[in-house]
Amino acid sequence: MDFKVPNTLAEQIANYLAERIMIGQIQPGKRIQEATLATELKVSRASVKEALYTLERWHLVEITPRKGAAASKLDANHASELYDVYMHLLMMLAARLCVRWQDSDRDRMLAVVDSAVAQMREPSADITAVVEASFEVMEACCELVGNPYLTEALSNFKPAVSRAYYLSAERYRHGLTETSEFFTRLPQAVLARDVAQAQALIEAFAEHQKKMIQRALSSA
Repeated sequence: MDFKVPNTLAEQIANYLAERIMIGQIQPGKRIQEATLATELKVSRASVKEALYTLERWHLVEITPRKGAAASKLDANHASELYDVYMHLLMMLAARLCVRWQDSDRDRMLAVVDSAVAQMREPSADITAVVEASFEVMEACCELVGNPYLTEALSNFKPAVSRAYYLSAERYRHGLTETSEFFTRLPQAVLARDVAQAQALIEAFAEHQKKMIQRALSSA
């Protein structure tokens, strides 16, 4: 994996480290040494420090006074806490989407969902592509809802949730049938403006995903 000097240095350092944490190259609990990283990437320690604060906001790094930064823990218990909060944010998003979508939004909503479902139904589905397609649906819904606070909260959870998927990739791959079914049924509830049904689908699916990831992490 090569590091490329970007326009916004701290954000690109954060993205570089986030990828390494999400795919498991930097293991949970491992210390991240500012000086060593700055030397490795040929950047200033100030840029590294700013990047670490971004990773803390993304729930990928824990910063402790006088001890520095370390990749945040991700075991079955932490995955449970993560999904409980993320699920309720998604339910809030669904409630607002049911109320706020317009007829002019229908084709766009269905197109982004269809693209995600197509990725999930590929015979040899690429987990990275599936995860990205799933988040593209969320991001499109956030744009339609237009709540910047909710969008920011969900965006900050994206790296941590992605990490959980990657660390349980094989088990997640086996559950793609349920995932594609969820993404097929949810738009029907949203288009019917059925808030209760949309939230029930999200809650059931999130609980299924949480248990699947908990099992994977427990056996890791």
